[in-house]
Amino acid sequence: MNAIAPVHVRTPLVENQVADQARTLGIPEKEVVEKVFLAQAAVKRLIEPEEVAALALYLASEKAGAITGAVFPIDLGWTAR
Repeated sequence: MNAIAPVHVRTPLVENQVADQARTLGIPEKEVVEKVFLAQAAVKRLIEPEEVAALALYLASEKAGAITGAVFPIDLGWTAR
């Protein structure tokens, strides 16, 4: 078993959270993404679903058959901070 641990992925759930935070904080959605969601990230962008899917497909393939018990952060540099 392996785990994929992404931070904020551009999904409908995250998009709704961005909109909710913008209303709550009274700031533009772009500012919410930059100042709230990505404040701790080295790379200032949301993760695309295709990036997570590509890793999942690799881990499910025979090429990754020797990889077990690992956690794969997709975190735009949060852990490198």
